Amino acid sequence: MIIVLRSGSTDGEVNDVCDRIRRMGYTPHTIRGELRTVIGAVGDDRGKERLKALESLECVEVVQPILQPFKLASREVRTESTKIRVGDVTIGGQRLAIMAGPCSVESREQLLEVAARVKDAGATVLRGGAFKPRTSPYAFQGLEEEGLKLLAEARRETGLPIVTEVMEPDKVDVVAEHADILQIGARNVQNFSLLRRVAETKKPVLLKRGMATSIQEWLLSAEYVLAGGNPNVILCERGIRTFETTTRFTLDLNAVPVVKKLSHLPIVVDPSHGTGHWEYVEAMAMAAVAAGADGLIIEVHPRPAEALSDGPQSLKPDRFVHVMAKIRRVAEALDRSV
Repeated sequence: MIIVLRSGSTDGEVNDVCDRIRRMGYTPHTIRGELRTVIGAVGDDRGKERLKALESLECVEVVQPILQPFKLASREVRTESTKIRVGDVTIGGQRLAIMAGPCSVESREQLLEVAARVKDAGATVLRGGAFKPRTSPYAFQGLEEEGLKLLAEARRETGLPIVTEVMEPDKVDVVAEHADILQIGARNVQNFSLLRRVAETKKPVLLKRGMATSIQEWLLSAEYVLAGGNPNVILCERGIRTFETTTRFTLDLNAVPVVKKLSHLPIVVDPSHGTGHWEYVEAMAMAAVAAGADGLIIEVHPRPAEALSDGPQSLKPDRFVHVMAKIRRVAEALDRSV
Protein backbone atom coordinates (compact mmCIF):
# COMPACT_ATOMS: atom_id res chain seq x y z
CA MET A 1 0.00 0.00 0.00
CA ILE A 2 1.07 3.59 -0.47
CA ILE A 3 0.10 6.38 1.88
CA VAL A 4 0.01 9.75 0.13
CA LEU A 5 0.43 12.65 2.55
CA ARG A 6 -1.06 16.06 2.01
CA SER A 7 1.14 18.83 0.68
CA GLY A 8 2.93 20.61 3.51
CA SER A 9 3.00 17.65 5.92
CA THR A 10 5.59 18.18 8.64
CA ASP A 11 8.47 15.87 9.58
CA GLY A 12 6.63 15.10 12.80
CA GLU A 13 3.54 13.99 10.91
CA VAL A 14 5.65 11.83 8.57
CA ASN A 15 7.35 10.18 11.54
CA ASP A 16 3.99 9.59 13.26
CA VAL A 17 2.58 7.85 10.17
CA CYS A 18 5.73 5.71 9.88
CA ASP A 19 5.42 4.69 13.55
CA ARG A 20 1.79 3.67 13.02
CA ILE A 21 2.77 1.62 9.98
CA ARG A 22 5.42 -0.23 11.99
CA ARG A 23 2.94 -0.99 14.77
CA MET A 24 0.71 -2.62 12.16
CA GLY A 25 3.56 -4.93 11.22
CA TYR A 26 4.72 -3.22 8.01
CA THR A 27 7.96 -1.55 6.99
CA PRO A 28 7.64 2.10 5.91
CA HIS A 29 9.70 3.52 3.04
CA THR A 30 9.49 7.30 2.74
CA ILE A 31 9.75 8.90 -0.71
CA ARG A 32 9.88 12.69 -0.66
CA GLY A 33 8.87 14.38 -3.90
CA GLU A 34 8.91 18.00 -4.94
CA LEU A 35 5.25 18.53 -4.05
CA ARG A 36 4.37 15.84 -1.53
CA THR A 37 5.58 12.86 0.45
CA VAL A 38 4.58 9.26 -0.22
CA ILE A 39 5.16 6.39 2.21
CA GLY A 40 5.26 2.84 0.92
CA ALA A 41 4.11 0.24 3.46
CA VAL A 42 5.72 -3.09 2.58
CA GLY A 43 4.74 -6.39 4.16
CA ASP A 44 2.20 -9.21 4.14
CA ASP A 45 -0.56 -8.43 1.64
CA ARG A 46 -3.13 -10.36 3.66
CA GLY A 47 -3.55 -7.62 6.26
CA LYS A 48 -3.06 -4.58 4.08
CA GLU A 49 -6.67 -3.40 4.44
CA ARG A 50 -5.84 -2.39 8.03
CA LEU A 51 -3.69 0.37 6.58
CA LYS A 52 -6.83 2.06 5.19
CA ALA A 53 -7.45 3.29 8.76
CA LEU A 54 -4.62 5.78 8.26
CA GLU A 55 -6.95 7.84 6.04
CA SER A 56 -8.53 9.09 9.27
CA LEU A 57 -5.38 11.12 9.95
CA GLU A 58 -5.58 14.77 8.92
CA CYS A 59 -2.19 14.66 7.18
CA VAL A 60 -3.10 11.65 5.00
CA GLU A 61 -4.68 12.35 1.62
CA VAL A 62 -5.27 8.77 0.47
CA VAL A 63 -4.21 5.15 1.09
CA GLN A 64 -4.19 3.00 -2.01
CA PRO A 65 -2.88 -0.41 -3.06
CA ILE A 66 0.20 -0.87 -5.24
CA LEU A 67 -0.86 -2.99 -8.18
CA GLN A 68 2.59 -4.01 -9.39
CA PRO A 69 4.33 -6.96 -7.68
CA PHE A 70 7.46 -4.80 -7.43
CA LYS A 71 6.34 -2.19 -4.94
CA LEU A 72 9.14 0.28 -4.24
CA ALA A 73 10.50 0.14 -7.80
CA SER A 74 7.11 1.05 -9.25
CA ARG A 75 6.02 4.43 -10.58
CA GLU A 76 2.89 3.97 -8.48
CA VAL A 77 5.05 4.77 -5.47
CA ARG A 78 7.27 7.40 -7.08
CA THR A 79 6.11 9.21 -10.20
CA GLU A 80 9.30 11.28 -10.50
CA SER A 81 12.30 9.60 -12.09
CA THR A 82 15.03 8.80 -9.58
CA LYS A 83 18.39 10.53 -9.94
CA ILE A 84 21.37 8.88 -8.30
CA ARG A 85 24.45 10.88 -7.31
CA VAL A 86 27.86 9.27 -7.47
CA GLY A 87 30.39 11.95 -6.60
CA ASP A 88 29.93 14.68 -9.19
CA VAL A 89 28.04 12.35 -11.55
CA THR A 90 24.24 12.15 -11.72
CA ILE A 91 22.69 9.02 -13.19
CA GLY A 92 19.15 9.56 -14.35
CA GLY A 93 19.24 13.23 -15.28
CA GLN A 94 19.44 15.11 -18.55
CA ARG A 95 23.13 14.32 -18.92
CA LEU A 96 23.95 10.76 -19.94
CA ALA A 97 26.28 8.78 -17.69
CA ILE A 98 29.00 7.07 -19.73
CA MET A 99 30.76 4.20 -17.98
CA ALA A 100 33.80 2.89 -19.84
CA GLY A 101 36.90 0.80 -19.28
CA PRO A 102 38.26 -2.71 -19.64
CA CYS A 103 36.29 -5.86 -18.99
CA SER A 104 39.04 -7.02 -16.62
CA VAL A 105 41.72 -5.18 -14.71
CA GLU A 106 44.85 -6.89 -16.06
CA SER A 107 47.72 -4.66 -14.94
CA ARG A 108 48.46 -1.21 -13.57
CA GLU A 109 49.73 0.03 -16.94
CA GLN A 110 46.70 -1.26 -18.84
CA LEU A 111 44.19 0.22 -16.41
CA LEU A 112 45.78 3.66 -16.02
CA GLU A 113 46.23 3.97 -19.78
CA VAL A 114 42.62 3.20 -20.60
CA ALA A 115 41.32 5.26 -17.64
CA ALA A 116 43.07 8.37 -18.90
CA ARG A 117 41.90 7.78 -22.46
CA VAL A 118 38.22 7.25 -21.64
CA LYS A 119 38.18 10.28 -19.35
CA ASP A 120 39.64 12.45 -22.12
CA ALA A 121 36.92 11.16 -24.44
CA GLY A 122 34.16 12.18 -22.01
CA ALA A 123 33.45 9.11 -19.87
CA THR A 124 32.14 9.95 -16.42
CA VAL A 125 32.60 6.58 -14.66
CA LEU A 126 35.43 4.04 -14.95
CA ARG A 127 34.41 0.39 -15.23
CA GLY A 128 36.71 -2.57 -14.66
CA GLY A 129 36.40 -6.07 -13.32
CA ALA A 130 38.52 -7.20 -10.37
CA PHE A 131 36.47 -10.35 -9.73
CA LYS A 132 35.38 -11.97 -12.99
CA PRO A 133 32.62 -14.59 -13.32
CA ARG A 134 33.66 -16.86 -16.20
CA THR A 135 31.81 -19.71 -17.85
CA SER A 136 34.97 -21.82 -17.89
CA PRO A 137 36.79 -22.51 -14.58
CA TYR A 138 40.07 -22.32 -16.52
CA ALA A 139 39.54 -18.77 -17.83
CA PHE A 140 41.10 -15.67 -16.23
CA GLN A 141 39.17 -14.95 -13.02
CA GLY A 142 40.49 -11.45 -12.33
CA LEU A 143 43.16 -9.95 -10.07
CA GLU A 144 40.67 -9.85 -7.18
CA GLU A 145 41.78 -7.58 -4.30
CA GLU A 146 44.87 -6.41 -6.17
CA GLY A 147 42.52 -5.33 -8.97
CA LEU A 148 40.44 -3.33 -6.48
CA LYS A 149 43.54 -1.49 -5.32
CA LEU A 150 44.45 -0.66 -8.92
CA LEU A 151 40.93 0.65 -9.53
CA ALA A 152 41.25 2.89 -6.47
CA GLU A 153 44.56 4.18 -7.80
CA ALA A 154 42.95 4.92 -11.18
CA ARG A 155 40.23 6.89 -9.39
CA ARG A 156 42.87 8.96 -7.61
CA GLU A 157 44.65 9.59 -10.91
CA THR A 158 41.58 10.52 -12.97
CA GLY A 159 38.87 11.56 -10.51
CA LEU A 160 36.47 9.09 -12.13
CA PRO A 161 34.21 7.09 -9.78
CA ILE A 162 34.55 3.31 -10.05
CA VAL A 163 32.00 0.61 -10.92
CA THR A 164 33.08 -3.00 -10.43
CA GLU A 165 31.37 -6.32 -9.89
CA VAL A 166 30.85 -8.10 -6.58
CA MET A 167 30.10 -11.80 -6.87
CA GLU A 168 29.77 -13.16 -3.33
CA PRO A 169 28.11 -11.92 -0.13
CA ASP A 170 31.34 -12.30 1.86
CA LYS A 171 33.20 -10.06 -0.62
CA VAL A 172 30.73 -7.15 -0.40
CA ASP A 173 32.61 -5.27 2.32
CA VAL A 174 36.00 -5.35 0.60
CA VAL A 175 34.53 -4.36 -2.78
CA ALA A 176 32.45 -1.58 -1.19
CA GLU A 177 35.61 -0.27 0.48
CA HIS A 178 37.14 0.48 -2.94
CA ALA A 179 34.19 0.90 -5.36
CA ASP A 180 31.71 3.75 -5.77
CA ILE A 181 29.11 1.59 -7.55
CA LEU A 182 28.62 -2.12 -6.85
CA GLN A 183 27.77 -4.12 -9.97
CA ILE A 184 25.59 -7.22 -9.75
CA GLY A 185 26.25 -9.28 -12.86
CA ALA A 186 23.75 -11.10 -15.03
CA ARG A 187 24.50 -14.45 -13.42
CA ASN A 188 23.76 -13.08 -9.94
CA VAL A 189 20.60 -11.11 -10.66
CA GLN A 190 18.59 -13.59 -8.57
CA ASN A 191 21.25 -14.26 -5.94
CA PHE A 192 18.99 -12.93 -3.21
CA SER A 193 21.55 -13.29 -0.42
CA LEU A 194 23.92 -11.09 -2.41
CA LEU A 195 21.18 -8.55 -3.15
CA ARG A 196 20.37 -8.25 0.55
CA ARG A 197 24.05 -7.73 1.39
CA VAL A 198 24.63 -4.96 -1.15
CA ALA A 199 21.48 -3.26 0.14
CA GLU A 200 23.16 -2.95 3.53
CA THR A 201 26.03 -0.87 2.10
CA LYS A 202 23.67 1.89 0.89
CA LYS A 203 26.09 2.35 -2.04
CA PRO A 204 24.70 2.67 -5.58
CA VAL A 205 24.05 -0.74 -7.16
CA LEU A 206 24.26 -1.40 -10.90
CA LEU A 207 21.89 -4.32 -11.40
CA LYS A 208 22.39 -6.12 -14.70
CA ARG A 209 19.50 -8.00 -16.25
CA GLY A 210 19.90 -11.77 -16.32
CA MET A 211 20.34 -13.42 -19.70
CA ALA A 212 17.02 -15.28 -19.21
CA THR A 213 15.30 -12.83 -16.87
CA SER A 214 11.96 -11.19 -17.65
CA ILE A 215 11.56 -7.48 -16.99
CA GLN A 216 9.24 -8.24 -14.06
CA GLU A 217 11.77 -10.64 -12.52
CA TRP A 218 14.51 -8.04 -13.01
CA LEU A 219 12.48 -5.35 -11.24
CA LEU A 220 11.66 -7.77 -8.43
CA SER A 221 15.41 -8.29 -7.98
CA ALA A 222 15.76 -4.51 -7.72
CA GLU A 223 13.01 -4.67 -5.12
CA TYR A 224 15.25 -6.76 -2.85
CA VAL A 225 17.79 -3.92 -2.75
CA LEU A 226 15.15 -1.23 -2.32
CA ALA A 227 13.32 -3.17 0.40
CA GLY A 228 16.67 -3.57 2.16
CA GLY A 229 16.79 0.19 2.63
CA ASN A 230 19.03 1.11 -0.32
CA PRO A 231 17.23 3.41 -2.79
CA ASN A 232 20.26 3.71 -5.11
CA VAL A 233 19.57 1.13 -7.82
CA ILE A 234 20.62 1.56 -11.45
CA LEU A 235 19.24 -0.98 -13.90
CA CYS A 236 21.41 -2.24 -16.77
CA GLU A 237 20.09 -3.92 -19.92
CA ARG A 238 22.89 -6.14 -21.28
CA GLY A 239 21.14 -8.49 -23.68
CA ILE A 240 19.14 -11.68 -23.29
CA ARG A 241 19.69 -15.16 -24.67
CA THR A 242 17.54 -16.01 -27.69
CA PHE A 243 17.78 -18.42 -30.63
CA GLU A 244 20.03 -15.93 -32.50
CA THR A 245 23.69 -16.93 -32.69
CA THR A 246 25.29 -14.26 -34.89
CA THR A 247 25.58 -12.00 -31.85
CA ARG A 248 26.58 -12.97 -28.33
CA PHE A 249 23.16 -11.99 -26.96
CA THR A 250 20.11 -10.13 -28.23
CA LEU A 251 20.19 -6.57 -26.91
CA ASP A 252 16.60 -5.94 -25.81
CA LEU A 253 16.17 -2.20 -26.30
CA ASN A 254 12.42 -2.69 -25.82
CA ALA A 255 13.31 -2.90 -22.16
CA VAL A 256 14.30 0.78 -21.99
CA PRO A 257 10.87 2.35 -22.68
CA VAL A 258 9.11 -0.48 -20.83
CA VAL A 259 11.20 0.10 -17.69
CA LYS A 260 10.71 3.86 -18.03
CA LYS A 261 6.95 3.29 -17.99
CA LEU A 262 6.91 0.80 -15.11
CA SER A 263 9.68 2.10 -12.85
CA HIS A 264 11.25 5.33 -11.64
CA LEU A 265 14.74 3.77 -11.53
CA PRO A 266 17.38 4.92 -14.03
CA ILE A 267 18.44 2.47 -16.74
CA VAL A 268 21.71 2.20 -18.65
CA VAL A 269 22.55 -0.08 -21.58
CA ASP A 270 25.57 -2.31 -22.19
CA PRO A 271 26.02 -2.66 -25.97
CA SER A 272 29.35 -4.49 -25.52
CA HIS A 273 27.91 -7.58 -23.82
CA GLY A 274 24.66 -7.16 -25.71
CA THR A 275 26.32 -7.76 -29.07
CA GLY A 276 29.66 -9.39 -28.29
CA HIS A 277 31.30 -7.70 -31.31
CA TRP A 278 33.03 -4.32 -31.25
CA GLU A 279 31.78 -3.38 -34.72
CA TYR A 280 28.14 -3.39 -33.54
CA VAL A 281 28.72 -1.37 -30.37
CA GLU A 282 28.50 2.04 -32.04
CA ALA A 283 25.13 1.41 -33.68
CA MET A 284 23.57 -0.12 -30.58
CA ALA A 285 24.97 2.62 -28.33
CA MET A 286 23.28 5.25 -30.48
CA ALA A 287 20.07 3.21 -30.58
CA ALA A 288 20.10 2.91 -26.78
CA VAL A 289 20.38 6.68 -26.39
CA ALA A 290 17.57 7.17 -28.90
CA ALA A 291 15.43 4.70 -26.94
CA GLY A 292 15.79 6.86 -23.81
CA ALA A 293 18.57 5.19 -21.83
CA ASP A 294 20.10 7.24 -19.02
CA GLY A 295 23.60 6.07 -19.86
CA LEU A 296 25.87 3.46 -21.39
CA ILE A 297 28.50 1.04 -20.12
CA ILE A 298 31.10 0.26 -22.80
CA GLU A 299 34.17 -1.92 -22.76
CA VAL A 300 37.39 -0.22 -23.89
CA HIS A 301 40.81 -1.87 -24.05
CA PRO A 302 44.07 -0.42 -25.41
CA ARG A 303 44.94 -3.73 -27.12
CA PRO A 304 41.82 -5.90 -27.51
CA ALA A 305 43.72 -8.68 -29.27
CA GLU A 306 45.73 -9.19 -26.07
CA ALA A 307 42.80 -8.86 -23.66
CA LEU A 308 42.45 -11.61 -21.06
CA SER A 309 38.64 -11.44 -21.35
CA ASP A 310 36.09 -10.19 -23.89
CA GLY A 311 38.59 -8.73 -26.35
CA PRO A 312 36.29 -9.17 -29.39
CA GLN A 313 33.66 -6.83 -27.93
CA SER A 314 36.07 -4.17 -26.66
CA LEU A 315 36.64 -0.87 -28.44
CA LYS A 316 40.09 0.59 -28.88
CA PRO A 317 40.43 4.06 -27.27
CA ASP A 318 40.49 5.85 -30.64
CA ARG A 319 37.30 4.09 -31.66
CA PHE A 320 35.70 5.02 -28.35
CA VAL A 321 36.41 8.70 -29.12
CA HIS A 322 34.59 8.26 -32.45
CA VAL A 323 31.63 6.54 -30.77
CA MET A 324 31.38 9.30 -28.17
CA ALA A 325 31.09 11.89 -30.93
CA LYS A 326 28.19 9.95 -32.46
CA ILE A 327 26.50 9.53 -29.08
CA ARG A 328 26.72 13.27 -28.44
CA ARG A 329 24.90 14.07 -31.67
CA VAL A 330 22.08 11.67 -30.86
CA ALA A 331 21.81 13.03 -27.33
CA GLU A 332 21.69 16.63 -28.54
CA ALA A 333 18.84 15.76 -30.93
CA LEU A 334 16.89 14.61 -27.87
CA ASP A 335 17.77 17.71 -25.78
CA ARG A 336 20.17 15.70 -23.64
CA SER A 337 23.92 15.93 -23.21
CA VAL A 338 26.96 13.76 -22.62
